[in-house]
Amino acid sequence: MYRKTLTAILAAGLAVSSGILPAEAGNNAPNEQSDHAFDNKVIKKVDSENMYEHIEVLAQQPREAGTDGEWQGVQYIKEQFESYGYETEIQPFEFNKGFERGTSSISLNSEEFSGDVHTFTGSVNSEAEAPLVYVGLASEEEVDEEVDGKIALIERGQIPFYNKIQNVLDKGAVGVIMFNGEGNTGNQFGTAYEGQDIPAVAITREGGLELVERLAAEDVIATVSVEGAGYITGTSHNVIAKKAPHPNKDNGQIVMVGAHHDSVSAGPGANDDASGVAAVLELARVMANIPTDTELRFATYGAEEKGLVGSYHYAGSLSDEEADNIVGHFQLDMVGSRDAGELIMFTPDGEKNLVTDYGSAAGARVSETVPYGQLGRSDHVPFFERGIPAALFIHAPLEPWYHGPEDTIDKISKEKLQDVGEIVGAAVYQIARPDTPALENANVAPGPVEYDFDDRPL
Repeated sequence: MYRKTLTAILAAGLAVSSGILPAEAGNNAPNEQSDHAFDNKVIKKVDSENMYEHIEVLAQQPREAGTDGEWQGVQYIKEQFESYGYETEIQPFEFNKGFERGTSSISLNSEEFSGDVHTFTGSVNSEAEAPLVYVGLASEEEVDEEVDGKIALIERGQIPFYNKIQNVLDKGAVGVIMFNGEGNTGNQFGTAYEGQDIPAVAITREGGLELVERLAAEDVIATVSVEGAGYITGTSHNVIAKKAPHPNKDNGQIVMVGAHHDSVSAGPGANDDASGVAAVLELARVMANIPTDTELRFATYGAEEKGLVGSYHYAGSLSDEEADNIVGHFQLDMVGSRDAGELIMFTPDGEKNLVTDYGSAAGARVSETVPYGQLGRSDHVPFFERGIPAALFIHAPLEPWYHGPEDTIDKISKEKLQDVGEIVGAAVYQIARPDTPALENANVAPGPVEYDFDDRPL
């Protein structure tokens, strides 16, 4: 309801070029000095030392989704939220933890294939016996009706696994044998996707080229078998903390700040994303006793590294009314590395929205104007897909040890933590403070700022 009204106002041309709402017609213009005074209620309380201490606890070990390391992190986060007085919930969910490849095999004219056979991730358990046909790279131009009822021999390269399998499947293939591309060694590759329900296996380049030569000399009846393969499920968790608005000033709006608490298995994830979690916890602490007319929700998500599973689960659990009342989602991911680039706000569609407007305006008041760009790949995406204004706050380009064992606390910059905490805190409070009975009626909106698109790589 509230967000739709705001959108209608913007469409009517009542917004300045930056997208920030001006003072409501008939009211006094925004007062920059007053804005700074309100910012100070938050930014003077933000303390990077607190964030650093949270990172120190969280980054003692990897927090891969579904592991004891992640669960210990979840318990710590919950305890911190509760110590600040928040109503806190741990939300469990299932995810695909890994893939058990089982046993796969190939026979050629009733003789067992002598090379090593690797099961594609996601391959179905089944067996197919049929003539073998070579279809090159399996592009749409190379695949025709000749593959119908046959097993396709495919060379890896140029186009994704999905397209290769789908192209032969669409023409009636009953199985896939893929060999490695030029310059690559081994056979540990390959992914099949939902609906691609034929057995799919990988072999080395040498083995594949031998089969190509053999097919040029004789017909080959192949059997491809996959047994005992399947996804292994695990349990991960989201942590959701809520702070109700002042009961006499509740405008029904919700603003969210989130981060993901899981890491990759290879390292302790000090920057990715203990830094984001630490900033979320610090902003929750700072705002715990500040009156607001807007519900505050602070969340940390599990299994981000497995495909944004936790944030998709949480966003999918929201009712339509609840999602409609969330006026913005601020996602903090990798906000503390000393060796990463400068701060940027990414949106999935590369368009400005309420979060980037308020974030950039806060940056202009607190430190410097923050640019925006286009990128998915983090937990802002599921909220964007629910129609919620959302943006990812991150430093880019990333540091050299991203997703590695050297993502440790000694690489964390307290100055960057402080900067992000102050900017996001000021932006969130600008929305949530009691002086804004609802965004569409705000007469204390921040002054307009110009901020630019930055085509910066991650």
